Amino acid sequence: MNTPSSTRRGLLKFGAAALPLAALGVALPASARAATAPPAGSVLRMPAETDRHTRTFMAWPALFSVWQNKLSAVRRNIADLAHEISRFEPVVVLARPGQAADARYSCGSGAYFPIEVLEVANDDLWIRDFGPTFVVAPGGIAGVDTNFNGWGKTGTDYSQPFANDAAAAATLLRGYGVDRIQAPFVGEGGSLETDGQGTLLATVSSLVNPNRNPGMSQQDVEQALRTSLGIDKVIWVPGLAGQDITDCHIDCLARFTAPGQVLLDQPGPGVDPRWVAVYEEAKRVLRNATDARGRRLRVTELPGPDRTAIRGRGKDFLSSYTNYYTVNGAVLVPQFGDGYADGVAYAILQATYPDRRIVQVDIDAVASGGGGIHCSTQSQPAVPDTL
Repeated sequence: MNTPSSTRRGLLKFGAAALPLAALGVALPASARAATAPPAGSVLRMPAETDRHTRTFMAWPALFSVWQNKLSAVRRNIADLAHEISRFEPVVVLARPGQAADARYSCGSGAYFPIEVLEVANDDLWIRDFGPTFVVAPGGIAGVDTNFNGWGKTGTDYSQPFANDAAAAATLLRGYGVDRIQAPFVGEGGSLETDGQGTLLATVSSLVNPNRNPGMSQQDVEQALRTSLGIDKVIWVPGLAGQDITDCHIDCLARFTAPGQVLLDQPGPGVDPRWVAVYEEAKRVLRNATDARGRRLRVTELPGPDRTAIRGRGKDFLSSYTNYYTVNGAVLVPQFGDGYADGVAYAILQATYPDRRIVQVDIDAVASGGGGIHCSTQSQPAVPDTL
């Protein structure tokens, strides 16, 4: 089991031993800035995704062996998504050195903010899971490396190469001058959902699982989450192990929209009854839960599309609007071609985020691999003045 690489005191010394990406053979974007140290004694905490971002990280899908004849379509989805995000904030795309030119050509220079391509070896596009999960304090930022192990799927039908992805978080953090915290657990960014005020949502199936954390009890995992992410309370929902590559990540099921407020994915017609049971159990847990500050949660359901209306997408197709991504001033959400459900999702999200633009994006090729917009992105939060 991996252990933390630094003491809490040491974690407040941001970038002291950081190497520029240029020293690693990587061109550092002009927009990169080194992190600054917060006052001694500050507590690092995982922020809400709705807090302001410095940039969004993405990754260029690398392997034909993973995507087969869908690879070109998946790359088009990623390029389109990067372009949409660049209307609101800078984007940095990781790509293998031999694929960087193609990524630059496909993504372009960006709409209003730049899209920059970093030559960093990777295996796939799921940077939410293998990239750093950031924590902040007044005046400073650090990145938590959650020890990505390919979702624990080695030796299963879902197994795929992940060695380059597993190293990417450390490479990015060194290059950007951000201190690295090696988490005392194995997990992925998609398994972590916070309100930014000390409450974390997580599924038991994706974290208290011997394929990630053998020998650790739920209490052990919870303590590891608390110490490395600055969490005061974990609300656990059961989830479902073994039926998808992630073992039911929380970011496809339930999302904080504000402190005390949660959007819950409601399966549409034609969904496997096992996932309906997951939703029903999650609804029961969330409606009876309180957050770290004692508030009862207000749960709003976000209905999914009719699977019979979007047939032909495959059993692993992720038809979840809940896997959306908030950027500075906007929310990016999938559209699946069920006109009624796409419209309902738009209306609910616009009512939930009245000060943000709702942008619907076609990501069918990406969704065929079991993920979505949130899975394909990782935000670097801006360094806050206060928490």
